[in-house]
Amino acid sequence: MRPEKLDPEALEMTIRDGSQGLPDWLERKPLVDFLHFNMKPYEDRIPDIEKALDYCMDSEKGKGGFLVLVRNNEELAGVLVVLHTGMSGYIPDHIVLFVSVRPDLRGHGIGSRMVDATLERCPGQVKLHVDFDNPAKHLYERKGFIAKYTEMRYLK
Repeated sequence: MRPEKLDPEALEMTIRDGSQGLPDWLERKPLVDFLHFNMKPYEDRIPDIEKALDYCMDSEKGKGGFLVLVRNNEELAGVLVVLHTGMSGYIPDHIVLFVSVRPDLRGHGIGSRMVDATLERCPGQVKLHVDFDNPAKHLYERKGFIAKYTEMRYLK
C-alpha cells in the first residue's frame, strides 16, 4: 500500500555516529522491531540485529558505524545501518548492513536518499549484500554498486 502523496518537506533525516547512541526520540526496541518487521521477506533475526547494533554503537578502535534515520511526520520511515570494518583494500572500509523503509512509504526515494547520504559520508569503499531477487538490487546498481564476487558459505 503506497500513500497517494508524500510531502518531502515532512521528511527529516538524521545521521548518528554509532558512538553517539540513539536520538532522544528513538528507543532501541522500536528500532530493532522496525528493522526486523520492515525488511520482510529479507529480514534478519532479532538477536542478529541486536548484535549488529552493538557493533555499530561500539567506540572501540576498528569498530563502530553510523545510522541514517528518516522520519515522516514524527514516525520512523526508514533506517540504514553502516558498520566500519576497520579494514581497507581487499575488504571495504564500510558495510551497509541494513536498509529498511516502511512498506507503505517505498517508492518515494527514501531508500535512495539514505544511500546517497551514506556514500557521501563514507571516505572509503562501501559494500553491501543483497539477494538476487530483492527489488532494491536495482537501486544499488543505479547508485554505482557492482557485483564483484559471488559469496559462498559453508553452513554447519
